[in-house]
Amino acid sequence: MIPERLELVLRDGTPVVARPLTPADRAMVAEGYRRLSPEARYQRFWVREGKVIGDAMLDRLLSGKPSEHAVWTVFDPTRKDFPGMGAASFWRSEEDPAEAEFSVTVLDADQGRGVATLLLAVLWLVAYRHGIGRFTGYTMPENVKALRWMRDTGAEGEWDGYNAVFRWNLADLDKLPETPAGADLAARLAELSEVML
Repeated sequence: MIPERLELVLRDGTPVVARPLTPADRAMVAEGYRRLSPEARYQRFWVREGKVIGDAMLDRLLSGKPSEHAVWTVFDPTRKDFPGMGAASFWRSEEDPAEAEFSVTVLDADQGRGVATLLLAVLWLVAYRHGIGRFTGYTMPENVKALRWMRDTGAEGEWDGYNAVFRWNLADLDKLPETPAGADLAARLAELSEVML
C-alpha cells in the first residue's frame, strides 16, 4: 500500500514531507503557482501571463483516480510563510496505458536541492506499482536546466520538431547514469521502495 505521507530528508539535511495533493489543497496549489517566477511558470505551464491558475487547471490537477493520475507535493513543515517546495504529477496515456506523462515544478528558491529528483522517485514508484512502465516528459529546447536534469536522471531524449521529448524506462534501474542526479535518484528509489512497493 502506498503511504499517505513520507517523512524524508533532502540532501542538504532539510527535513521534508512528501504526500499526495487532494482537492482540499486547492488554495495551496494556487498560492504555489502565484509564487512561481514568470520564467518558471512559462517553463512548466507554457503560459507567460497571469499569476492566477485557472479553476479548470486546478480541477484537472487535483482530481482523478490515483492509478491514472497522481500528483504529489514536497513541503518543509517548519516554514511559517509557505511550506510548499514543489509538486509533480503523472497522467496515464489513454492510447498506451503502459506510459504516462510526467511533469514537475519546483519553486525558484528551492531549485537545485534535489526536490525534483525526490518527486521523480516517488512518482516513479507510484506509477510502477500501477503498471506503468515508462514516463514521458516534455520541455522546451531553451530550458537547459531541465534538459540536463532529464538526461542526468536517465531519460533518453529526442526532438519532435517543437519540444524535447524524454522517456524514462521505469523497469530499468540498472541503467541509471553515474551522474550526481542519477546517483541521487538511485538512492531515493532504493530508500523509498522499502515503504512503497
